[in-house]
Amino acid sequence: MRRYFNFHKRIVPVVNDPCLQAHATRLMKLSHRSRMHAVLRCSPIAALFFLTSLGWSETWANRSERVTETERVSAGEVIAVKPANFDAPWPKKVSFNGDPEIRTIKQDKDNNCFIYESANYRFVCDVRLSQSVVRGFAVMFEASHLYCRELPLGLSGGEKIDGKYQIILFEKEEDYNKAGGPSGSSGVFIGAKSTVIVPLTSLGVRPVGSSYMLDRDKANQTLIHEITHQLTPVEYFKSGAVGWFSEGIAEYVTATPYRNGTFKVVSNFDDICAYVIDFGKGERGGRALGKSVRMPPLKEFFMMDYDDFTGSKANFNYGIALVLTTYFLHLDGEGDSARMKKFLAALRDGKSGQDALDTLLDGRGYEDLEKSITKAWKRKGLEIKFAN
Repeated sequence: MRRYFNFHKRIVPVVNDPCLQAHATRLMKLSHRSRMHAVLRCSPIAALFFLTSLGWSETWANRSERVTETERVSAGEVIAVKPANFDAPWPKKVSFNGDPEIRTIKQDKDNNCFIYESANYRFVCDVRLSQSVVRGFAVMFEASHLYCRELPLGLSGGEKIDGKYQIILFEKEEDYNKAGGPSGSSGVFIGAKSTVIVPLTSLGVRPVGSSYMLDRDKANQTLIHEITHQLTPVEYFKSGAVGWFSEGIAEYVTATPYRNGTFKVVSNFDDICAYVIDFGKGERGGRALGKSVRMPPLKEFFMMDYDDFTGSKANFNYGIALVLTTYFLHLDGEGDSARMKKFLAALRDGKSGQDALDTLLDGRGYEDLEKSITKAWKRKGLEIKFAN
C-alpha cells in the first residue's frame, strides 16, 4: 500500500466549503500552537482539511532537509535529538500491562467531534465511544509504541502535538476515504501530518443499537505497520533507506506475533518466514512470495525510487524489504545487528544514499553481500536469486 508521504501532491482537500476556506485563512494568522488547538476543536474531516490548507504538507524529503545530526529547531528553540538506544538488549517479549489512562477530552455532538486521550495517543473520532471501548483498542497502540521504543534501533521518532500522537477515527468507510484513506485499506499513515487515520471497523469497533462495542480479539496487522511508521525517525526515510528499510522495519514489527497487548519477539523468526513465504501463521496475513524469489540487483533495490517501490510490485517489494531488514537484524555477521546499527547511526549523523549504505556494506562488494544473503536465507527455507 502506498504510504502517502507526499500527501499534498496526491490528495485534494476533503471539503470544498467557502466557510472552511475562510476559517483556514483566519487560522493562518495564529501561532502554530494556537492553530493546533483550533484544529483539534473541529470534526475529523474538517481537521484534515485545515491541516492541508494551512500548509502543513511538506514532503518527507523536505522534512529531512531541516533535521541535522545533533539538533532540531522548533518554534525558534534548539531541541536535542533523542539519543539512540543502540546499546540496549534485544527484547524477548514486550507487554503493555498497564492502564492506558483513557481521558475524555471533548464531546461535541453538534459537530461530531469526540476526543479521547491515552498515555501517548490522542484519538479524534466522529462518534461518541465509551471509555471501555477506547481503552480496549488503545492497548494495541500503546503496546506498539512500547515495542518500537524497546527495539535497539533508535525508533525514537514521531511528532507529538501537545504531547500526544494523533489518530483520527471514522465511523463510516466513505468518510475515511474522503479524508484520504485508500479504498479497502485498514488505515494509513499520513507522513506530512504525522497522523494515522483509521476506520473504526479496522479496530473491531461496531455499532450495537445506539452505542458501540469492541471485538477485543481483533488485531489488525496493517494498523501496527502504520503505527510503526508514525514512530520512525525522519532520518530513516532518507535516500538509501526509504523503501527497503522504512517499510522493512514496519513489516518486521507487523510480522511479530501480537495478542492482547503482548508482542512475542524472541520466537518471531518462524512467523517472519511464514509472513514472507505464505499468508502468515494461521493466515493472519502475509506477502505470500513463495519459497523461491528472483529480485533485482541489491544496489538497485536499495536505491529504488519510492514511487517505484510502492508501484505495481508493491507487495513483492514489501516482502523483500522484510527479508533484507531481517537479514541485517539477525543473520548478518554475528547476528547482533551491528552493521545495521552503524547504518542507522550514519543516517542520524546526516549521511544518505551510497554514503550511508557504505557503512552497511562494511567493505564488502554488492555481489559478495548478495551471496551472503542468499546463503543465509536458503538455510531458512527461502531461495533468493539476484538478477545480475
